[in-house]
Amino acid sequence: MKKHELLVPVGNMDCLYQAIANGADAVYGACQCFGARKFAKNFTNEEIVEAIRLCHLYGVKFYVTMNTLVKDSEVTSFLEQVEFLYKNGVDAIIMQDFGMICYVLDRYPNLEVHASTQLNNSSYDIVKLLYEKGVKRVVLSREMSLEEIEKIDVPIEKEVFVHGALCISYSGCCLMSSMIGGRSGNRGECAGSCRLPYQLYEGDTMLSDSKYLLSTKELNTSYRFRELLDSSIYSFKIEGRMKSPEYVGFITRMYRHLIDSNASDCDLDLENDRLKTIFNREFTSGHLFQSSVCELMNTSSPNHIGLTIGKVISCDNKKIGIHLKKNLHQGDGIRFLESGKGLIVNYLYDAKGLLVSEVCKGNVCYIDNKIGLTDFETVSKTSDSLLMQELRRLPDRKVPVTYSVSAHVGESFIVSISDGVHRIVEKGSVVEKSITSPVSEEKIRTQLGKLGKSPFVSQTFDIDMDDDIFISLREINEIRRTLVDKLSFARMEVGYAPVIREVEFNCLKLSFDTEKGCSVFTEEQLLACLKLEFKRIYVNNYSLFLKYQSNSSIYYSMPRCLFCGQDMIPSRTLVKDLFSFSSKEFLIGDYTLNVCNIYTAYYLYQLGLSKITLSVELSSFEVNNFIDLFYQTFGCFPNVEVVQYGAVEVMVIKDNILDLKENVFSYYLKDLHQRLFPVYFNGVQTIVLNYNTQSKLDFNSLHKELSVRYQFYQESGKEIFEIVKNN
Repeated sequence: MKKHELLVPVGNMDCLYQAIANGADAVYGACQCFGARKFAKNFTNEEIVEAIRLCHLYGVKFYVTMNTLVKDSEVTSFLEQVEFLYKNGVDAIIMQDFGMICYVLDRYPNLEVHASTQLNNSSYDIVKLLYEKGVKRVVLSREMSLEEIEKIDVPIEKEVFVHGALCISYSGCCLMSSMIGGRSGNRGECAGSCRLPYQLYEGDTMLSDSKYLLSTKELNTSYRFRELLDSSIYSFKIEGRMKSPEYVGFITRMYRHLIDSNASDCDLDLENDRLKTIFNREFTSGHLFQSSVCELMNTSSPNHIGLTIGKVISCDNKKIGIHLKKNLHQGDGIRFLESGKGLIVNYLYDAKGLLVSEVCKGNVCYIDNKIGLTDFETVSKTSDSLLMQELRRLPDRKVPVTYSVSAHVGESFIVSISDGVHRIVEKGSVVEKSITSPVSEEKIRTQLGKLGKSPFVSQTFDIDMDDDIFISLREINEIRRTLVDKLSFARMEVGYAPVIREVEFNCLKLSFDTEKGCSVFTEEQLLACLKLEFKRIYVNNYSLFLKYQSNSSIYYSMPRCLFCGQDMIPSRTLVKDLFSFSSKEFLIGDYTLNVCNIYTAYYLYQLGLSKITLSVELSSFEVNNFIDLFYQTFGCFPNVEVVQYGAVEVMVIKDNILDLKENVFSYYLKDLHQRLFPVYFNGVQTIVLNYNTQSKLDFNSLHKELSVRYQFYQESGKEIFEIVKNN
């Protein structure tokens, strides 16, 4: 097994060709449904089959992302898609939905499953749980440091993003796009809310005005890649299923060279300058190398800013003069950073006003002022025409093969070809003694080595032959063609025998209650809720929980995304992340576990949860359908809760990215629509809450076999009484 794998994104067939040609060990792409990049072109089922066969021909693995949350109405089609991929030789399926992960592992025991970063794989505890469930590989959260990754001593393959776009929120924990626009990031529809401008307020005082406060730089680990090569990370993953084929080709080639050279033979400054002309929103080494907030964020621009190449030194109605720090070529795209205006350099003039194809750095060039530029601005190259031409010429990728030849008079001419895994043997006619034209060993080598446009290249020959023998060149050529065809076919065959079995579900012994629950931050809120006789009061402040924990209605509301927290939590806890729950009593799963179907609930109950909060992304119809279907399938009502009132968490962000005072609850982010999103720093993470406290559920139409929860944040005790009275 290779020490490391280079895993490359492919949003379509053109990206796939680039990834294969430039040296990917594996690629990941999506079908038309259930992939977390719904707005990429993605693959039809016919294209998926073609892509898998093409990848296997060149020794590349193909993983399919089915990493969205799955609703009950979609379970059948989800499993049908899984089975289609399974029978057509997919190397692994990348999944987020915990219920579907467990179900698929039970139903298809030799199908390889990878846990998507959308599952929020940010702790030792969840990695251990997934390994015990049978998951082969875990895609770790981008928030994890290399030091934390090395501490995970679970014998599971570790996959880590090393390049590409960063989400500001922990993956799988972002509900912003879903709550404000109905486009769920957990279902592949993210609208990129973090790339929009916000203002930061403390009370009525504006602290920061209209910057891109939630927009990160692009992850780029190339300058520290040697450290990754020395780590326990197996798969180096590049983000970018929405990126162009040329981007995929370039970034694959760049990291292929870093891996093969052990990060010791690469002009990184040059390569990164070239990369900046393809896509650049500034670069960071990310949480992987514990970057500071300043190193992580780009609050100035969320878009491609290119490579700075010079400064405007003259400008009139006809011409723009630029002093160049980098070369500029006819056909390049440029942007003037202060105004945002851009153009393609159709005509390029040197200092003498002569038309030229290129002007080198250190010189002055002129271009036509067809955009009405008036100021002396910074010039950035946003596309490099020569680089694009270079990237569109795909390099040949070849699979080395070895030949073995036996040619003895009176015996059959036998040739075999091997790629190290498959060995194909062809038998020809009986070898005769040559009368006038003996075939030489060199001639046999030459004819067998004519592999042309096939995927193969001859590496070694083992030829055992008599002297003065005759074999026609036509026969050698025919055997070569037959061997190549059969070897190609063997490489593209499904590499395993699919096993499908019926899943048997154990009886669940659940008791359910319909008592109201609530979540509080302050003692005033807690006391008000005690007077209102809430059955469960989830306390976010641990000290406050300890003060009142003797009361059986008091539960601890556990923080999210703890690296190792399973042993630290008490019984009676609202848990927000996955781990093996069986060691504790009275544990309730929060909506952060993203329960959208009955199977996720079933497997969570099996792990030890006594009550589960359903996903806040479900509609009233879907909640009712969940309860009915659960009863029909498992013979009992589920013990579930839904949020009736309160601002749910829409982002969980590592570190204090907004420089907030700890546990001060008077901060807001204001968006372009004047919506106010409460935000606070809990000492470890920045938490953004939804602007709206009203649930989208119609509680008059909901089943009675469930509980409701109120989530209080800034409300006073008096306000709590009024809210409960009116809901």
